[in-house]
Amino acid sequence: MKFSVLNLVPLRQEQTYKEVMDGMIRLAKHVESLSYERYWIAEHHNMKYIASSATQLLIQHTLSQTNNIRVGSGGIMLPNHSPYIIAEQFGTLETLYPNRVDLGLGRAPGTDMYTARAIRRTDNLNPNFADDIDLLQEYFEGDGEVKAYPAAKLEVPLYILGSSTDSAYLAASLGLPYSFASHFAPSMMEEAISIYRSNFKPSKVLTKPYVILCANAILADSDEEAQKLATTQLQSFIGIVTGNSKGLLPPLENDESVWENFVSSYKGYHTLDLLLFSLKI
Repeated sequence: MKFSVLNLVPLRQEQTYKEVMDGMIRLAKHVESLSYERYWIAEHHNMKYIASSATQLLIQHTLSQTNNIRVGSGGIMLPNHSPYIIAEQFGTLETLYPNRVDLGLGRAPGTDMYTARAIRRTDNLNPNFADDIDLLQEYFEGDGEVKAYPAAKLEVPLYILGSSTDSAYLAASLGLPYSFASHFAPSMMEEAISIYRSNFKPSKVLTKPYVILCANAILADSDEEAQKLATTQLQSFIGIVTGNSKGLLPPLENDESVWENFVSSYKGYHTLDLLLFSLKI
């Protein structure tokens, strides 16, 4: 089994953007020393405590500071970008760092709808993801009327990212590797992977299905310590859902301490509101 890392580049409380980007590099160097396969960086926008907005720049910086590990996008939200520009950018990365670049592609905006409109400069927030991928592949193949240099004729591996059955069908029909976001859509995981494998059509880049699973993992010397460390993630999720994000917070003793802290911090909430919120969690 191959192990990799997906980094959203989240800020800890009171941390600066420069500090978290320096930490991104330290982590990349560390997992490279452990022979991890890949180091992917996400794309998010208008999120104060996530620093992965300029994904391509962070990928280039990470490539420049490492030696062997593959570095790529987990993913580039393709509808936010011109496929032509993405081909040029990743063709440039592949030229500078040959055989080390991955291009993971997603269809979601990686933000709220207001920001998506600002990024795309249109009210059409549902462009054809499959058509964009076709264009991107055409630019890398270099056989179309319009060429994207230096991408033309370069082999940059594409991965379809998804958290639903739609993405599974698409990845299968294109014969591309499939990376499933089980870290936030675990209920769809088995069905999506089954659909991908049973509908897979071999392509010139892949003869059989290839699946990557993204899962949250908390590593520690004991189960008790891991459970304590996991409270940071629970606090972060509560902050996102309530619209009160504060960056990554220090761990508390256990989940019960997190809920006690949450209830005491939101005394203005009606009891029924708190109950409904806990059911959503």
